[in-house]
Amino acid sequence: MSNAISRGELWLETLVPNAKRIEGLCPSVQAADGELNGETVRFVAVVPDANNHFPRAAKGEVGLLEGWTLAKVVSETVAEDASKSVKRPIVAVIDVPSQAYGRREEGFGIHQALAGAAAAYANARLAGHPVIGLIVGKAMSGAFLAHGYQANRLIAFNDSGVLVHAMGKASAARITLRTVEALEKLAATIPPMAYDVSNYATLGLLSALLDINNPDAPDDHDLSLVSNTLRDAIADARTDASLKCRLGAENRRSSQLVRDRMRASW
Repeated sequence: MSNAISRGELWLETLVPNAKRIEGLCPSVQAADGELNGETVRFVAVVPDANNHFPRAAKGEVGLLEGWTLAKVVSETVAEDASKSVKRPIVAVIDVPSQAYGRREEGFGIHQALAGAAAAYANARLAGHPVIGLIVGKAMSGAFLAHGYQANRLIAFNDSGVLVHAMGKASAARITLRTVEALEKLAATIPPMAYDVSNYATLGLLSALLDINNPDAPDDHDLSLVSNTLRDAIADARTDASLKCRLGAENRRSSQLVRDRMRASW
């Protein structure tokens, strides 16, 4: 049984064509160094592995191996650049359908594996590495939290194949005691419950929403647009390691108000 080609894998190869993959990682985590705007950039993606030791993570989910391996490659990047005045940018190429659900995952501590990955990205950002999340496909649930959400800047494709949410529609419908159809109707009026990227953009979490001609078969224009946007996001990220840029949208007004009142109280 051959591995499926995901958007994450496709865009990793598009951005760093024929680059040697970093050795010592599990097959479902691929990383390579490429060049962007004259500097070395480390690109990282989680991809499907049909022969994954943990079957629940065979289709690109972020599980035990993926969480710890993401933590390893990002932490090693930070360690390698510790003495450098200019830190290497890290681009998380994001196409992850979910975290891996299973008894073995829970028993062996998937919460710790995913927390390790999230912490590694946060540490890289705070250490001065521009961390950019490029959402080319699905960015779902704990998988997104572990792989990319801690980025200085998030960029997404404006495409129906890009979905961002805490859980899949079927699961969300069960949790809220609704049908999928009723959930979709409710989501149309409440942006944080919606799945499409245009609603997600209203939350102020994206630094750019890109119109790509064909995300599944990118042309030269698509590659140029993405590369230029990554370049600008890296330069912008170097000016501020915090995530306060995410609080400016109208649909985050209450979040900003809560922070302001807590700060005034303390």
